[in-house]
Amino acid sequence: MKALLVPKERAETLRKQLLEAGYMDSRRKLKVRGNDLEIPVTGSVPPEFAQFPGIRQENPEYYENEPVFRDLMKQYLGGDEMDLLPRGWQILGDVVIVSLHPDLYPVRSTLGDALLTMYPYCKSVYLDGGIVGELRRPSRELIAARDGMDNPALAVHTENGCRFKLDVTKVMFSKGNLNERMRMGKLGSGEVVVDMFAGIGYFTIHMAAHARPARIIAIELNPESHHYLIENTRLNRVEDIVEPILGDCAEKTPVAVADRVVMGYVGSTHHYLPYGIGALKPGGVLHYHETVPEILMPDRPVERIRTEAKRQGRKAEILQWHRVKKYAPGVWHIVVDARIN
Repeated sequence: MKALLVPKERAETLRKQLLEAGYMDSRRKLKVRGNDLEIPVTGSVPPEFAQFPGIRQENPEYYENEPVFRDLMKQYLGGDEMDLLPRGWQILGDVVIVSLHPDLYPVRSTLGDALLTMYPYCKSVYLDGGIVGELRRPSRELIAARDGMDNPALAVHTENGCRFKLDVTKVMFSKGNLNERMRMGKLGSGEVVVDMFAGIGYFTIHMAAHARPARIIAIELNPESHHYLIENTRLNRVEDIVEPILGDCAEKTPVAVADRVVMGYVGSTHHYLPYGIGALKPGGVLHYHETVPEILMPDRPVERIRTEAKRQGRKAEILQWHRVKKYAPGVWHIVVDARIN
């Protein structure tokens, strides 16, 4: 029986990640081992969890009568359809978000009820239809909800000691970016930071709550996301640090004020590089995100940074780059850190 050995302070976050990705063995209990917890897993876990040692769990302890997803669905589906069941799903606060094969759409409500049976603390289940438009609004359908829910879409999600309030039908929340959000929470102490494309505060809240910059100018175009950005600064008691600004980064990004700039959007981020670099004081650090075909990384984003810095009469020193997550077949979401002199 396999398990990952995880420090206690990281265990809850990692447990949720593994559960949502479909790699946690929910039949077995977590066990304490010194200052660590054993999190039971099935099969081979993804590379992003490789930093945690895998062990063979001795004397595993099982939950009694734990409902298993496949067992709950087998009375409604044939053998071929069973193979189409999702392996994982996302849980934001007490809301479950799941993607389905089109052939399972007719039984979506039954599947939603099964997930609520598995997660008695959750209140609703939404079918994920992807992200649409420039404002990256989610397309989601309610497929199951407990009785008496006033707003089944409203969730308060907790990670790394931060709380994020959001409506899952109006704004997105990417589970795959957690490690990058946690990294940002260690940077910027005492600095002036500009967070372009701030969303509901994905990076801003982690930085404000943990690194405590002097000031974060958080710019967001989507009015719904901006609303929850303000809500989340209050929820995490960082109003004294965060200045939420509604508007287009091309118009609202200040010039030559920042020690650090976060460009956490992907899609057309390179069009905004002149504003991101222009916001930095000499010696400031840029965190530039881009989706890149594997054969072009990191050369394409690195060259874009260097070219724009040169155009502004400045010089870019590349500090590091790394993968954030797989974006599509042969395409990665990466981030490049560069010092702009």
